[in-house]
Amino acid sequence: MKRNLDLNALRTFRLVVDSGGFTAAAHRSHRAVSSVSRQIAALERGLGQTLFYRHTRAVELTEAGARYLEAIRPLLDQLDTTTETVFEQGNEPSGVLTINAPVAFGERQVVPLVHGFIRQYPKLKTELRLTDRFVDPVRSGSDITFRVGRLEDSSLIARRLGPMQYVLAAAPAYLAGRREPTHPEHLLDHDCLRYQGDYGRQRWFWRERTDTDFERLDIDGSLYSDDATSLRAAALLGQGIVLFPTWLIDRELASGELRPILTDWQWEVAPEDRAIHLLYSAARLRPPKIQAFVDHVLQTVGDPPVWDRWRPSAQPG
Repeated sequence: MKRNLDLNALRTFRLVVDSGGFTAAAHRSHRAVSSVSRQIAALERGLGQTLFYRHTRAVELTEAGARYLEAIRPLLDQLDTTTETVFEQGNEPSGVLTINAPVAFGERQVVPLVHGFIRQYPKLKTELRLTDRFVDPVRSGSDITFRVGRLEDSSLIARRLGPMQYVLAAAPAYLAGRREPTHPEHLLDHDCLRYQGDYGRQRWFWRERTDTDFERLDIDGSLYSDDATSLRAAALLGQGIVLFPTWLIDRELASGELRPILTDWQWEVAPEDRAIHLLYSAARLRPPKIQAFVDHVLQTVGDPPVWDRWRPSAQPG
């Protein structure tokens, strides 16, 4: 039997799954929850199948719903991409560009990138989603994803923006009157301000630049925080030493508000080398807005990345 299905209902179905529920989908689509619920109910009647188990606090795909989503997702994605590409062909990029990034990196580096991009393409709007939780770019519907740290296997294109360069730094006010450390183990006698996230308190690792393996340093200090901006502010006040990536403190290093220390060693918060990547669709038909933003980021960030140019000796060693 031929079924007439509403294309918008299929998009709403996908949005409910990707958002994690009816309320979140309604919020993202600027609609009432009752409107989203009615549209899904009508789709279920048209299919003759229940797509969701509805619980008090959440919704969960039924087996039929999961199979149906797996079948229609690539078709919807291809249709949306093709439509957008056709309408933008030969014209200035327009529409909405959705960007996902970690919170601190987004606030510090992505916001200026978006500002410069919008000045070039005033017809475009951007939706910037900042979260430190892992987000699947495909399921979340993100056009662009900035990934800081470990890069998982993906069908997306990954453009490397640069290595994660960590720097130990402190304010001159903290270092004044103290014996400045000349070896990593001297940090055990200093006030080390540490990030504390979902996986516990951040650990500090170091190695000689010619070595392969990192060594862990069990430092401690007077402040832990799940907010990197707060730790940076405390360091600027002279409270202690921080270990941060250059993209988070490049301006303070350039101005002298923070001084780098123990620069003869390589520093990390994980016992491995990591990098910063830009992820986007590998589809042959890619909306011009995505390619335009990728080009803008690569040109603006440059090589070495702009945040690693705070002084000549900051280049990778």
